[in-house]
Amino acid sequence: MTYRLLHPQSWSPQDLAPALEAARVETRVVGRPEELAPGDQPTVLLLDVPGRELIPVERLRAFVDAGGAVVALAKPAERDVPDALPTELLTGFVPADTGTRQLLVALRAGYREAAARQETARARNEAAQRSREIGELTRIGVALGTERDLTRLLDLILELARRVTQSDAGSLYLVEPPEVGGTTKRLAFLRAQNHSKPDVPFVTFTIPMDRTSLAGYAATEGKELVLDDAYFLPPDVEYTINRSFDERYGYRTKSMLVIPMKDHKEDVIGVLQLINRKRDPEAVLATPADVETQVVPYSKRTVDLVTALAGQAGVAIENSKLYAQIENMFETFVNAAVLAIEQRDPTTEGHSRRVADYTTGLAKQVNTIKTGPLRGAKFSDEQIREIKYAGLLHDFGKVGVREQVLVKAKKLYPAAMELIRQRHAFVHRTLERDFWRQCAEFLEREGREGYGAFVQGLEASQRQELAELDRFLELVLQSNEPSLLPAEHARGLTDFAQKSYVNLAGETEPLLHPDEVRFLSIPKGSLDESERLEIESHVTHTYNFLQKIPWTPELSNIPTIAFGHHEKLDGSGYPKHRRGGEIPAQTRMMTISDIYDALTAQDRPYKRAVPAPRALDIMSDEVKRGQLDGELFKVFVEAKVYETAVKRDAS
Repeated sequence: MTYRLLHPQSWSPQDLAPALEAARVETRVVGRPEELAPGDQPTVLLLDVPGRELIPVERLRAFVDAGGAVVALAKPAERDVPDALPTELLTGFVPADTGTRQLLVALRAGYREAAARQETARARNEAAQRSREIGELTRIGVALGTERDLTRLLDLILELARRVTQSDAGSLYLVEPPEVGGTTKRLAFLRAQNHSKPDVPFVTFTIPMDRTSLAGYAATEGKELVLDDAYFLPPDVEYTINRSFDERYGYRTKSMLVIPMKDHKEDVIGVLQLINRKRDPEAVLATPADVETQVVPYSKRTVDLVTALAGQAGVAIENSKLYAQIENMFETFVNAAVLAIEQRDPTTEGHSRRVADYTTGLAKQVNTIKTGPLRGAKFSDEQIREIKYAGLLHDFGKVGVREQVLVKAKKLYPAAMELIRQRHAFVHRTLERDFWRQCAEFLEREGREGYGAFVQGLEASQRQELAELDRFLELVLQSNEPSLLPAEHARGLTDFAQKSYVNLAGETEPLLHPDEVRFLSIPKGSLDESERLEIESHVTHTYNFLQKIPWTPELSNIPTIAFGHHEKLDGSGYPKHRRGGEIPAQTRMMTISDIYDALTAQDRPYKRAVPAPRALDIMSDEVKRGQLDGELFKVFVEAKVYETAVKRDAS
C-alpha cells in the first residue's frame, strides 16, 4: 500500500526521506488551504507551527472528516495542545525537538488512524450507496407499477435501466408466440435509446428466439450475458453480434449487458440489452477515443442491480398486458352494451358513441383553457376515460323501457292505428252494403216507379256519410302526428268520439274509443304522461345498472356522471331536478353533447334532423334561459367540438 504525507511549505522532511521512501510514502507540499484533501491512500498531514497559521481549523476538520489524520508539531517549550488546535483533530502532538524515530512513530500511528478512517468511510459510503440503490430500485418499482400504458412502460424501463447503469444506449425485446405453422418463438425489437446517436431512425423487427443472437441466447438460456467487449467474443460461443448498426451510423458497441426479463412464473417475456457503460453518464461517444476513455465493463454489482430491475420490469410488463386485456374485455363489454341499446332502437344508432366523442373532446378542450372561469378546470387521462365510458353507457337504462314506448313514433301505437283503419273500412263497407240493401228493398216494395229519384237521394246521403267517414280518418291521421295539436283537431276528435257504429256482433261501439281519444289528444309529441315518465326512467335504470358494476377507483364516478345527463341548471330537468353546482361538470358537458346529437342526428320517425347552425341556435336559447352551462357551451362552439364525431366517422 502507498501512503501520502502532506506538509506545509515551511517544513522540509529531508531527515525522514529514507524512511519514507522505504515505507512507500509520497510527500506533497500544501501551499494553500484548499490543497488539503486526502486521496485514495491513507494520508497524514504533518502540521508545523507556521502551518497552523496557514490552514484554518475548519479546513483541518474537513480533512479529518474525509478520512485524513493530523500529526502536529509543538512550538519550543509548548508542552500541551493549544486551545486553538482541537485535540479531537489530532492523531499525534510531538515536541519541536523530537527525534526522527519519535516522529516516524507518530506518523505510523497517523497512518493507521487514516487507514481505519478510510475503511470506515468506505464502509459508510458503500452502505450509503447500497441505501441509494435500494431507494432507487424502490422508486423504480413504484414508477413501473403505476405506468399502465405498455408503450410508455417500455420506454420507462429502458430509460431507468440506462440511468442506473450509466449506459450510453440500450434496446428492449419482447417475446412473441411462434408464427402460424411455426414452432420457434420470436423476439420483437420494440424500443431503442442512444444518448450519443439520438437522431437515428427507429425501425421495429423480429428475430428468432434462439442461440444465434445475444438477445436470443439470453432469452433461451434465461440468464444474463456480460461482455467487456462485444467485438471480441470467445471462440466457442454460439451467438454473434450484429454490427450493422455500428457500421451504418459510425458507432462502437463495446461493453454490453444482456438480461432476460421474467414474469412471476419465471417464464422469459423479454430481453433488456444495455450498451456501453460510461464513467460520465453525460459523455457523448463521438469517436473511438471517447469509447476507450469513457466505456467501462459492467460490474458484478451493476449486474445485480439490473437483474433486480429486470425482475420488476418483467412483472410490470406482465401487469400492463393483463391490464390491457382487462381493458379490452371491458371495452368489448361496453360496445356490446351499446349494440344492445341500438338494436332495441335502431333509429338512435351511433348516438352513444357520438355523445362519448363530443364529451371527451369538450373535456380535452377545457384542459387547454388558461383564462376565464374555466382556467382551473382540468381533467386527467383517467377522468377522460371515465367520461368516455359514461358517455357510451349513458342510455343503457333504455333496456328497461318497453320497446313499443322506446320506438313510439306516432301518438297511437301501430296496432291501434291499424284497428282504426279497419274500423273505418268496416263502416265504409257497411255504408255501401246498406246503400244496396235499401235499393233492393225499394225495388221489392215499390217496383221501378220512382226508383231513379230514390237512388239519387240515397246517393247524395251516402256521399255525405262517406265524406264524413273519410274526414274522420284524415283527422285521426293528422292528429296522430307528433306535432303540435291544433285546437280544432281536439274538438273534432271529441265530436267523433260521440259517434258510434254497429259491429259484426250487432253491438254498438263508439267510432273512437276513450284511450284512442286520449292518445290522439296529446298536445305535442307522441307520448302521454305515463309514457314520458317511462322514457325518463331510463336514467334511473342506467344508474342502478352502473352502480352494480365494481368500478375501479378512477372510474367510480361513471354512474353519477351518466345519471344526470338530462338535468338542467335551472332545475327543469330530470330525474332529480338538480340545479347549478349540484350537477358535476362532466355531466353538464354530456348534457350539451346529448342535446346537440339529438337535434342533429339522422331523421327519426318522430322528428326531423336540424342543421348544425340551427341546433346551436336552439341550444343558445337554452343557455339564455339558464338551462345549459354557458361557458362550456362557448367552448363547444368556438372549438367546434361538434365536428369531432363527424371527423371520426370520416376516418
